Amino acid sequence: MSLQATEQTRLRQDRDLVLATATSTLSDTCAAVEELKGQLETAHSRPADFVALHHGSARDITKLWPHAVEAFGNGALHGASSCLGVMTDKGVPNARGDALGALAIWDPYGSYGSAMVTLGKDPRSAGVDATRQALVRADRPGEAPDLVWLTATPGQEEAILEGIKDVIGRSALIVGGSAADNTVAGDWSVFSSEGVADAAVVVSVLFTSTPLGCAFESGYAPTEARGIVTAAEGRRVLGIDGRPAAEVYAEWTGANIARPISGARSILSEATLKPLGRRYAEISGVPLHLLAHPAVINADGGIDLFAEMSVGEEICLMEGSEASLVNRAERVACNSREQLGNTPAAGALMVYCGGCMLALPDRMNEVATGVSESLGGMPFLGVFSFGEQGEMLDGVSAHGNLMISCTTFGRNQSQGLWSSR
Repeated sequence: MSLQATEQTRLRQDRDLVLATATSTLSDTCAAVEELKGQLETAHSRPADFVALHHGSARDITKLWPHAVEAFGNGALHGASSCLGVMTDKGVPNARGDALGALAIWDPYGSYGSAMVTLGKDPRSAGVDATRQALVRADRPGEAPDLVWLTATPGQEEAILEGIKDVIGRSALIVGGSAADNTVAGDWSVFSSEGVADAAVVVSVLFTSTPLGCAFESGYAPTEARGIVTAAEGRRVLGIDGRPAAEVYAEWTGANIARPISGARSILSEATLKPLGRRYAEISGVPLHLLAHPAVINADGGIDLFAEMSVGEEICLMEGSEASLVNRAERVACNSREQLGNTPAAGALMVYCGGCMLALPDRMNEVATGVSESLGGMPFLGVFSFGEQGEMLDGVSAHGNLMISCTTFGRNQSQGLWSSR
């Protein structure tokens, strides 16, 4: 590269938002992190302002964390486990279940901050504390960020979301994917520069100097089977239309998912294409649904879910297919990019349900290719989660299951810097 070209590159980096992704499947964790760092250093000459680092849970987090902090701790560091690994514009390198993936942002006119807080007995307060701490680290206390990137360990996402909204308002754009493991055994974790935890929330606040696009959808359609929740306790639905929930669900699914005689039975895999939908809004006469993934059927007739349901909610059986799950990711990415208008895309963060990914073992590279084409070949990092958070069509961010989100970052225009402030 000539001296003139080098100087032009440096000036552009000093002015523009730059986004890059990197992956590694090296078994040695120190070498894997160094490989990530080396790939990202080709995109920019200085440490990144924000790094999202996600990994398959077969990777030992106690070995990963110190190397991650050493390599990326100069900026806001947001880390979590992801089911098997990640996907990027280059594919899905998850064969061993320990793949590493990173997305880095350099933004000289932006502000970024991350914080981790353990959940304890009050997850809503944890959401409050993590958000406030992240805002302080971004040097923007008391302000509402353009985007909150959220990763919590599964179980209390609804309360955590309320805590974040307590700080920055109910209309805030909150996007994320719950931490996941490879076998639904609870081996998930989150981390930041402060440490590692298996029951915590990491919140990152992003004040970007370029516009954002964001879409949050599912690849499922409602069926005619529907009813009203008549008994529920948190994430366990006990009754639908006054009958045991498991009995009703078995009828809705054609008795393909039967209630156990005693104890409990996991139905996570069987229910992936037959989740429950909660009606949350209606637009132009069309009902909109937020999904809940049935995880366990109990002998007492209750169904354990990965999301809360309340008495009085209208629910229905939703149906999906392999084709719908493959094609929807591409459409979500396209919708997200289109929201940028005339601003070109710099890259994207995608959340893709881990349960959906496990249902498509031979088609995930097809998914990654479709997303990449929708984003115009720009770099993206996709994580596989056990719970998804994003902005619904009514403008409120919520927690759901079997969902897909895509957040696209705009690139600075050559004719001048765009800023929301």
